[in-house]
Amino acid sequence: MQDVRYDRSLLLSEPKRNAVLTLGEVARYGRDSFGDPDYVSLYGLRPAEWYDRGVRIRGRTAVECTRDRLGELIGRDVGRVVHLAPYGGVTVVDLFAGSANTLFWIQRHFPSCRAVGFELDRDVLRATRQNISLLELDLELHGVDYRTGLASLTLEEDELLVAFVAPPWGEALSSSGLDLGSTSPPVAEIVDALDASFPSPLLVAIQIYEQVDAASLSDVERRFEWSMSTAYAIDAPGTNHGLLLGSMRWTPEL
Repeated sequence: MQDVRYDRSLLLSEPKRNAVLTLGEVARYGRDSFGDPDYVSLYGLRPAEWYDRGVRIRGRTAVECTRDRLGELIGRDVGRVVHLAPYGGVTVVDLFAGSANTLFWIQRHFPSCRAVGFELDRDVLRATRQNISLLELDLELHGVDYRTGLASLTLEEDELLVAFVAPPWGEALSSSGLDLGSTSPPVAEIVDALDASFPSPLLVAIQIYEQVDAASLSDVERRFEWSMSTAYAIDAPGTNHGLLLGSMRWTPEL
């Protein structure tokens, strides 16, 4: 019998998509797809470590999560800008939290912040809540869509809101790159919702790809008073993820 390759297409198909993976399956996915059995490291732990502590993930989470190596870089760059903000407090919100690993790493680089995540998928929500409880992480997770979550969020007058934006890419990612106008929902729509919901200063952190559709990127950037983008060279050339940072109603002095 031919050996089955544990890759993205397998883990996103039924029944693996929503199945809880064994440690062996997690390691095999990392090894078969990236040459690294520890690829799906989460919450600062290698797979064997988080699995031993009771953390469990589904097939889709293994594929879609922001693994530690990328999450740490995102958290570092967000934290570097947040530390420059002349405001009394900081709330960080992940609008599409998933595993909440990005939220974990942003908080790790700015420990005094309040960290809040929104996740609409009930299965993912349940699993992530259990994982952060087992690891005793100081993260809030709410089972609502991002618009409902933003409407319920309250800030102090001198508080900075940091929003991490990584909506499902779906068909927005193609051989020509990532089209920010074709994500679900479009990134510009999310930025407009943030702008309309909060008159206070905002820092928006958007997960992007090494290759981005130029028109869609410009459409998002024009909404900010200041912005910068970077790609993280941690994967094969042409397959790297990156980060677009943009501010509203304040300008960081880097």
